Amino acid sequence: MKARIARPTAFSVLLTLVLLANVALAKELSPVALPAPQIHGGKPLMEALALRATSRAFAIEDLPLQTLSNLLWAAWGINRPRQGLRTAPSAMNWQETDVYVVMKTGAYTYNAAKNELDPVVTGDHRALTGTQAFVKDAPVTLVYVAEAGRMGVDVRDKATKATADELEAMKWADAAMISQNVSLFAASEGLATGVRALIDRPALAKALKLKESQSITLAQSIGFPRK
Repeated sequence: MKARIARPTAFSVLLTLVLLANVALAKELSPVALPAPQIHGGKPLMEALALRATSRAFAIEDLPLQTLSNLLWAAWGINRPRQGLRTAPSAMNWQETDVYVVMKTGAYTYNAAKNELDPVVTGDHRALTGTQAFVKDAPVTLVYVAEAGRMGVDVRDKATKATADELEAMKWADAAMISQNVSLFAASEGLATGVRALIDRPALAKALKLKESQSITLAQSIGFPRK
């Protein structure tokens, strides 16, 4: 006698669909609300400059959420809310740089106006943020991405235009300003950091789902020093 194969009931099909949906949702990222940045304290500027250094060795310990909030505010936060101006300068105040925050859980963009991390893509993409082996160990890597659509015209003088070479230089200079803020914050807080330009940009751009108008300038890892 042949064994009868039980046909799925409508309830079992529905239950399966619900379970699959829950699994899919579990893999998605949600926005991360950051605590208000602590803008007082830290080492004096001259001491931070004396301690500024590049590191290629990081502990795997995650940064506390408060430290991450302080770091991102120092990097590219809004320090003059009425005008929407930032802690780092940008050419013509284009503010063309977006800071992508790459961690083991996924990649986010820093939303300075809302003080939160907006999800981009799930998964651990830290190894793609540089060509050196140590980049996969740092708990946080900031990737600086320029949006070309925000560049090109001086808002104070519509007749002022920059050449393609000038625009390229400006976006790199603006990213360097942000990275120096991060370096000084790290020195002030006893953290390790290192900025780099050696990146497989096509691979990282694909992983971060960047548009053609977006281009990666620099990446900067940050974390606790490896003991």
